[in-house]
Amino acid sequence: MAVAGAGAFGRNHLRVLRELESAGAGAVLAAAVEPDAARSAEAAAKYGIPVFASVEELLAAKLNLDAGIVAVPTVRHCAVAGALLDAGIDVLVEKPLAASLEEADDLIARAERLGRIVQPGHLERFNPAVLAVEPRLKRPMFFEAHRLSVFTPRSLDVDVVLDLMIHDLDIVLAFTQSPVCEVRAVGLPVVSPRVDIASVRVEFESGCVANFTASRVSTERVRKLRFFEPRQYVSIDYARRDLLVIRMDGSLPPEIAAAVAGGQVDAEGLKKLMAAGPAPGLSFVKPEVTPGEPLRLEIESFLESVRTRRAPRVTARQGRAALALALEIQAAMAAHAQRAGLSDFFAPGA
Repeated sequence: MAVAGAGAFGRNHLRVLRELESAGAGAVLAAAVEPDAARSAEAAAKYGIPVFASVEELLAAKLNLDAGIVAVPTVRHCAVAGALLDAGIDVLVEKPLAASLEEADDLIARAERLGRIVQPGHLERFNPAVLAVEPRLKRPMFFEAHRLSVFTPRSLDVDVVLDLMIHDLDIVLAFTQSPVCEVRAVGLPVVSPRVDIASVRVEFESGCVANFTASRVSTERVRKLRFFEPRQYVSIDYARRDLLVIRMDGSLPPEIAAAVAGGQVDAEGLKKLMAAGPAPGLSFVKPEVTPGEPLRLEIESFLESVRTRRAPRVTARQGRAALALALEIQAAMAAHAQRAGLSDFFAPGA
């Protein structure tokens, strides 16, 4: 295997691949691609592998690669992943799958034509808390997603929707299994030329509603998803890889039931409401969550698809669907900015 990109997240892929190699998992870290001289030298020294300046140089070295990981800036995803696919190499491509739907369609068409595997790097699908909740899904009807991060200069080639929110878009699309019928969104740049904070409401044809908040200029790091289904409220803490299920029956006080159903009370709020003593009709359940590093689980799943030729857990078409919703949200944010006369918030050409 080879890793294209030895920047902020590429380093993590290099680390996990070497760990898998050392553990006898049958994967060998053979090379990397990194045009930056300092990062290239660092990767070569740390892992004892050749590091090439371009994917063309990598392929010219004829290393008999089976698979590759693409962790370059989003605008380069299609070019780098496409070159690897054309060389007969399966690819795991960091999210988002591509910079545009046309590029995503190009990668999908190439993979199908060449019989190759493309797995989008939607990491949260492999979060142990998500893996634990999926078998318990009933009929989610209301979502609240919060993904807040302190500012870092990485990933500024895309806005906060493609950088952070797309994780939650992918999860909610997978959980709802319903087409989108309406999108409302507002987003503003704060410290970069692109949108750094966004609030989004999405309604699905099933009647499900999802609210998304994403910020990369927060003073704290929050990664949580909460959703309500019939007689059940579920809270996922991605960072802690933790899952809490709150079950309700008909004896739950009506004012609390109404607050939960309306999304006005989250799991922590319910705990406070019930702190005075046990309430009839309410139970807290902590389902077992199998520990694991999401990135390692993601790469192991990709390797299994490479070996068995089965479709990956996250397919390229699912990656495209998440990208399509993200781009629709971007269009809704732009329309809102125009209606609200917010041009003074945006840098020229942003």
